[in-house]
Amino acid sequence: MTKIIFCGINGRMGHAVEEIISEKENFEIVAGVDLNTVRRGSYPVYAKINEVSEKADVIIDFSFHAELPSYLEYAKANKLPVIIASTGHTPEETALMHEYSKYIPVFFSRNMSLGINLLIELSKKAAAMLGDDFDIEIIEAHHNKKLDAPSGTALMIADAISETLEDRPEYVYDRTERREARPKNEIGIHAVRAGGIVGEHTVLFGGKNESVSLSHSAFSRSVFALGALRAAEFMVGMPAGFYSMTDLVNDIASV
Repeated sequence: MTKIIFCGINGRMGHAVEEIISEKENFEIVAGVDLNTVRRGSYPVYAKINEVSEKADVIIDFSFHAELPSYLEYAKANKLPVIIASTGHTPEETALMHEYSKYIPVFFSRNMSLGINLLIELSKKAAAMLGDDFDIEIIEAHHNKKLDAPSGTALMIADAISETLEDRPEYVYDRTERREARPKNEIGIHAVRAGGIVGEHTVLFGGKNESVSLSHSAFSRSVFALGALRAAEFMVGMPAGFYSMTDLVNDIASV
């Protein structure tokens, strides 16, 4: 039984994880953390993580990124692995994750979907094969309540593609003030916010005589919830270090 402290329990992802856990016997939420302390399950909900006294095996964080320092400090004090699945982190917060990973296992991914991570691997291979002859654009779409733009996943895709290119490209989010032909060394990243779209990402490779598109669509938040739970299982018992979906995918592939 994997016992979980879930940060952001009263948000959309908290609901999705609860629904999945209700059908499984190998997970249990022992405490929730949320500014909204309404209690829906059999476990307590606290406004701050330092109020939690329940024993757990792992922390899963789907909350607002500014709370990250308190979660990392609690995890270090209690020698717990932490799954960071929230988005919008500043460079300073990302650096903090790496600092704490010297003492505890830290798993970070801007997107917990296994399908998205397959899209990333395919995009890297496409970028390496198509080379400088193709322009690269990333289009992402999410619901109208999403706060950050572009999505953390779009940036994750762009970063992965950049690693395969000889020269690191410039990320361009707005061309409205640019009166010039598109330079080669850039990746355009475009955000759409509409209705209840769960998450859609397309990587477009545009050549002179042909184009190639790779796409992923999430139909339900369950894909992110399932990924977070698989990450939780994976991280329990792991040594201190910084882990990502690549480590989880490789572990699954090795079974």
